[in-house]
Amino acid sequence: MKQASPYLKIKVIGAVELADGNSRCKRIREVAGMTFIDEDGNPRKFAWRTVDAWFYRYKKYGITGVTNHPRRDKGQARKVTPEELLEAINAVLPHFKKDYTKMSVYRKCIEKGLLQQSQISQTTFFRLVREYELMKPDIELNKRRLAFSMQYANQLWQADTMVGPYISDGSAHKQARLIAFIDDASRVICHGEFFFEENIDNLVKAFKAAFYKRGIPEQLLVDNGSIYASQEITLICARVGCILRHTAVRDAAAKGKIERFFKRVRDQFLCVQLDLSSLEALNRQFTEWVESSYNMTEHSAIGMTPINRFGMDLPRIRFLPPSDANDELFYAEAERKVKKDNTFSFRNKRYETPVDLRDKEIQIRYERHHDGPIVIFYKSQRMGLAQPLDLIANGLRRRKESDQ
Repeated sequence: MKQASPYLKIKVIGAVELADGNSRCKRIREVAGMTFIDEDGNPRKFAWRTVDAWFYRYKKYGITGVTNHPRRDKGQARKVTPEELLEAINAVLPHFKKDYTKMSVYRKCIEKGLLQQSQISQTTFFRLVREYELMKPDIELNKRRLAFSMQYANQLWQADTMVGPYISDGSAHKQARLIAFIDDASRVICHGEFFFEENIDNLVKAFKAAFYKRGIPEQLLVDNGSIYASQEITLICARVGCILRHTAVRDAAAKGKIERFFKRVRDQFLCVQLDLSSLEALNRQFTEWVESSYNMTEHSAIGMTPINRFGMDLPRIRFLPPSDANDELFYAEAERKVKKDNTFSFRNKRYETPVDLRDKEIQIRYERHHDGPIVIFYKSQRMGLAQPLDLIANGLRRRKESDQ
């Protein structure tokens, strides 16, 4: 049955006002037993919880509270992005000799642990595959492409995430994810690290390590995954002067260099016997392999080792300047209005600004999941660190000033 129209909801809410009963609950239950006629002449009854919800929204928000609004995330994948789905499909297709169906591919993804049934149902899998043409014969064969390479190191980095092995996590085993950055011109791996979760916090951590190790790129090429299109990464790139570029959906070939590196990781690193007892042990082995093997081995495309090619452009590479405030480039950001007493609220606490910013709109930078320092910016200028409000100290200082 179709949703009730705003007209019908108002009729029900009006009946609550006129119903018998000395309390709102009794009047609502009285209305729940009534029959209403909608615009099409159909009889309708509503549960008392439904009537109660409509009445509450009307009293709080007015007529807009009973208007039908579509879901904000309607039509969007909420647990698995198309890019993650495509990576899982590409990982299982080599297991099929010739013919395969959507159902067989879905079951193979579940069997290999690349997808979880709690993440994506069979019908959702079919819908996303059909909507984004994820299993259509490769249309990229007809797409005109030119092999390219940047002229200098750090003109362009490519970044992506790869599904890794299962690692012990205390009482259970969890699948690791590798986040890696590769320089387009030199093929050097700027940074790579395994994490249990592919989320914004871990991407920022890897991003930060890459900046400190290899400098600041002029451009960063990523896909449209949720973490790579997040506000945090966009802000970080804007702060350091890096252009953030996104590839089209199903255009993995646009990031061919990082995809080729992931193939090398699978063929040369993950195929040997590794210590998978912990994430730290895996990252230690991976860093050693990258720095002593991959970056130090001659690359066929450039005719020298990646680290030597990267070193040729060291004079023109821009590094983060020595500063105690460099970590603030990777903080999250929010806006606040300073009150007349020169304080503002954040995370249910009150803070004082380091200078007089009464009635001003300020930007604050902070660590997302830590109670670290809160940095104040006003008109893109750093004003200093906010201090927790100390009412007693302010009272003593005011008394001393009055005595003088």
